[in-house]
Amino acid sequence: MSGDSNKKQFWKRSTRVPGSIQHVYGAQHPPFDPLLHGNLMTNPKPQMTPLKPKKPTTFQEFESITSDAWDVGEDDDELLAMAAQNLHTEVVMETANKVIQNHSKLQEQQKHEEQPLTDQKSTEVLEPKSSMNVDIRMVKSFSDVHIMMTDRQSEKVSLQRQQSLPLQPVIPLVARMADQNTSGTPVMTEREAFRLDKFKQLLAGPNTDLDELRKLSWSGIPKQVRPITWKLLSGYLPANIERREIILHRKREEYFGFIEQYYDSRNDENHQDTYRQIHIDIPRTNPLIPLFQQASVQEIFERILFIWAIRHPASGYVQGINDLVTPFFVVFIFEYIEEEVENFDVSSLPEEVLRNIEADSFWCMSKLLDGIQDNYTFAQPGIQTKVTALEKLVSRIDEQVHRHLQQYEVQYMQFTFRWMNNLLMRELPLRCTIRLWDTYQSEPEGFSHFHLYVCAAFLVRWRKEILEEKDFQVTVSC
Repeated sequence: MSGDSNKKQFWKRSTRVPGSIQHVYGAQHPPFDPLLHGNLMTNPKPQMTPLKPKKPTTFQEFESITSDAWDVGEDDDELLAMAAQNLHTEVVMETANKVIQNHSKLQEQQKHEEQPLTDQKSTEVLEPKSSMNVDIRMVKSFSDVHIMMTDRQSEKVSLQRQQSLPLQPVIPLVARMADQNTSGTPVMTEREAFRLDKFKQLLAGPNTDLDELRKLSWSGIPKQVRPITWKLLSGYLPANIERREIILHRKREEYFGFIEQYYDSRNDENHQDTYRQIHIDIPRTNPLIPLFQQASVQEIFERILFIWAIRHPASGYVQGINDLVTPFFVVFIFEYIEEEVENFDVSSLPEEVLRNIEADSFWCMSKLLDGIQDNYTFAQPGIQTKVTALEKLVSRIDEQVHRHLQQYEVQYMQFTFRWMNNLLMRELPLRCTIRLWDTYQSEPEGFSHFHLYVCAAFLVRWRKEILEEKDFQVTVSC
C-alpha cells in the first residue's frame, strides 16, 4: 500500500455527490478569463516543477473520460477564488459598476413592460432619471460595493436565476439521457460533431471494424448512432452492412414466433408463479417515470421477461432482471423520436415500430444476460463471486475503507448485492446508466468484470463520508 498522497493522485476526490446543486456563474459571479485579465495579475504563481507523469491505468482513463456523465470539475471554485485574489482592484471596481448599471437598465426595462401603454411615454421620461440617481454611482471602495450589493442581493439573485436557469424547474430522471441535442438544448459542440462524424464514417463502411468501434465507444456514444452501435457491440447485428437488414428481419420474426408459441402458457400451472412475479415487478420499474407506467409499455416488458424466463429455465425470472430491459428500450425509442422520452406516449408510434423496439430490446437484453447468467441461477453464485472479488479489490486499493467496514462489521454482501443484481441501476439516474453502458459494451467483459471496478470507484469516491460514518444502517446505505 502506498501513502495517502499516491491515493489522491490515483483517485479523484470530491465532496460533491451526484445530483448536488452547483453554483451558476452569471453576471454576479463572472468567471475569470486569463486571456482578458492576464495582464492585471499582481502576484503570479511561481512556476512549479513538473511532476513525472504516471502511466494511466485503465480505470484512471475511465474515470477521467466519463466525468461528463455524473462528475463536475472539483477545482472550479478553488480556481475562481485564486483568480479573484489575484485580480487588480481596478478590475473589481469596474466590474461592480457594470453590474449595477446593467441591473438598473434591466429594472428600467421591466418597469416599462409592466406599465400600461397609455402611461408608457411618461415612464420613459421619469424612470431613467430616478434609476440613474439611485443606481449609477461610482464605486470608490470595497465597502461601497458591499453596501450597494447587499441592498439588492435578493433582487439580483432572483434575476440571476431567471436568466441563468433552464425553463423547466425540475430535471426528470431520464432527462438529458443521451447527451441531448434535442429541442431546447445547447447546440452540438465542435468536439461532439467531430466524434459523431467519426462514428458515421465507421458505421457506413461495408464491414464495420468492431475493435475500432469499441475504442471509439469507450468514451461515450452520440445519441444519434447509439441504437445501431449498441446492436453491433452486443453481437445482435453482424459487422457486414449488407446482412444487417436480413438478420434484423429474421430475429424480429423469431421473437414474435416465441410470443405465439409460449405467451399463452403464462397462466398455466407451471408458469403462473413466474408470470405473477413479473406482473408484480413491472409497475415497480422506474415508478417515477411516466413512460414506464403506460399500459402498453408494461405489456411489452411482461412479454420480454416472460419469454426470456421460459427460454432460460436454469435461472428463470429473478427480481432485478426487469431493470435491465429499460436502457435498451429507451435507447431504441430514440431511434424513432427526437423529443424527450420520459413523458412520451408510445401509442403515437406505429405498431410496426413498437414491435421492432420490443424485439430488439429482447435480443440485446438476452445477449447481456448470457454473460452474467450465473448471477441469477440457484443461490446466485455469480453475485457471490463478484462480491468476494470486490472485497479483495477494495482491500488493495483503499485499505483504510476496507478496515473501517470490517471494524463496524459491515459485510460487503449487505450493500453490494443490489449493485451486482441490478448493475447499479437503482443507484444512478437512467441517463447515467446509459452512458455507463456505452463503456461496458465496449469492454470484452464489461458487465461481468469491469463493473467491479466501477463499484470500487463508488466506495473510494465517497471514502470520506464512509470513514466518518459509524452507524451501521447509514454506512450500508452509502
